[in-house]
Amino acid sequence: MRARQRPQRSGYERARPPQTDSRVQTPEDLRRTLQRIDGRGYKAYQDLRGVYDLSPFEIEIAHVQGDPYAPPSRVNARVPLPALGLERAADGERPRILALEDFLGRAIASAIRGQGTRDLDIDGYGQEVLARTAVQIRGGRLEVRLFVHLPAAGRRILGRQAERMFLEALPAILASGLESRHLDLEALRRHQDTTEDHAALTRIVEEKGWVAFVANDALLPRRAGHDDRPMLEDGETPVVRFRAPASLEHEVTLPHAGALRGMAVPHGVTLLVGGGFHGKSTLLEAVSRGIYAHIPGDGRERVATDPLTVKVRAEDGRAVTGTDISPFIGDLPYGRSTRDFATQNASGSTSQAANIVEALEAGARALLLDEDTSATNFMIRDEPMRRLLRPGQEPITPFLDRVRNLHLDRGVSSVLVVGGSGEYFRVADRVIQMDRYLPADVTAAAREIAPPGPAADAPFPPPPPERRLHLGRYRRQIGPKGPKVRAHGTARILVQREEVDLSACEQLVSASQTRSLGEILERLLVGGGGDPAWSRVGREFTPEDLARLLAGFGEDVLDKTSGFARGDLAAVRTLEVIAMINRLRDLEVMSGETSLR
Repeated sequence: MRARQRPQRSGYERARPPQTDSRVQTPEDLRRTLQRIDGRGYKAYQDLRGVYDLSPFEIEIAHVQGDPYAPPSRVNARVPLPALGLERAADGERPRILALEDFLGRAIASAIRGQGTRDLDIDGYGQEVLARTAVQIRGGRLEVRLFVHLPAAGRRILGRQAERMFLEALPAILASGLESRHLDLEALRRHQDTTEDHAALTRIVEEKGWVAFVANDALLPRRAGHDDRPMLEDGETPVVRFRAPASLEHEVTLPHAGALRGMAVPHGVTLLVGGGFHGKSTLLEAVSRGIYAHIPGDGRERVATDPLTVKVRAEDGRAVTGTDISPFIGDLPYGRSTRDFATQNASGSTSQAANIVEALEAGARALLLDEDTSATNFMIRDEPMRRLLRPGQEPITPFLDRVRNLHLDRGVSSVLVVGGSGEYFRVADRVIQMDRYLPADVTAAAREIAPPGPAADAPFPPPPPERRLHLGRYRRQIGPKGPKVRAHGTARILVQREEVDLSACEQLVSASQTRSLGEILERLLVGGGGDPAWSRVGREFTPEDLARLLAGFGEDVLDKTSGFARGDLAAVRTLEVIAMINRLRDLEVMSGETSLR
């Protein structure tokens, strides 16, 4: 029985990537090799490594698993786009090519399911359209990266079964999933148009100075917490499509959808209020996911959000190193400073303060907060409690007292789900009430109930000196086989002997993104592995240094991150990269000549 795992790479592979025979071999060469090793021990499969002409596809068996229970082998298929009849579909800007890559990856996955084989696999796809290494188009050529479980009986090679897989099933899957004559070209056009429209809508959001835009008729509710597909009508729960309130309704024009109306969320302080189960968090989640394009039929295809928007929450127990949380939390009892706050076990309030400050340091332009996942004493302190506590007894300056000046002084907007306190009415630019999943602008009524007060006297503090992050303690733990970095799902990375919890980074939507984070972390630990671009980051780096490095790789960032052709990585924002590093428990932070950890 074979273990079904995604491939993981050792430090040895990083240092010495496997070499394949560059000579292009024939299908008969592959057949003879499989017949020769049939029945032998599993390691004889290593003889397959090389490049084969299975016209029109060129197949590279790039990595062969060590035994039947190891992570699967890697097989890369390459083909010129004209051989597929897809050269016209690849004629366009990057969003259109990205959509073609995404569509073909899904088509390959469907073809694998249609064949009923369990020996071939491709990276998993969700509701979002992400740049992935599974399918890439470069210079008029397409490459598909597959996982192959080489068949065996125990640890003995099943050569005839492998022959059928490589010479019959694999070519049939590639033809079915990639050749234009087998594809639904109208569905491909919709896929590309939808992705291109989202890119255009994102540019409009940035140009207009909005936080987000939610189109009329968008379908925001999801089926379940574990199922991100759109909700289905079941007789008890009607499916309610979004409709903008007149005061916030704007019209935009997209390349393919044409004129489109919907709700614009301007910069500033926006509250989402309403009764329980009326759609407040659903709308906030749609805005959170609006940083990504979505597939046609998802319901959120025309929801776009400022790409530098970060959803933040309380995160009890996280490590914080050298972060200046003094804008929200003053000196702690016994004179403990919070200008370079460090702890291995942050509370709800200190973790939320750190998450906000670190997001600002990484370049966030907008914050999304939900009171259900926030620390109550961080969000608000009511008047009776203010009167009870004497000056100096409460170090926390609640977000209520900072959110207005955060926008006025630093230009950072906030969208908050608030259901328990109307005190936020006094600092809000607009109040949107969700009623049975439909929004209404109730700003005027909210101001009658709680008239706006003056902004807090103290301005929001200017940014502190940028921290220099140092991974020396992790580098000193690296053994002869290289650093041990493993990604597990969307929420965990194991580095050396430490588990890094990323569950609070809620805008990670794919395990492939988390694997990309692990690859970036490993590159940083090995000092770039000899790559001059990575080596320029140096022993220590600022968040800006890291952002500049990753941006410099352009659309090849995922391959530049991995160093060899992995097929299970997906694009991730620098915001999440920095969030991961900030959660390392043995992170060191330098300020001047002094280590803050």
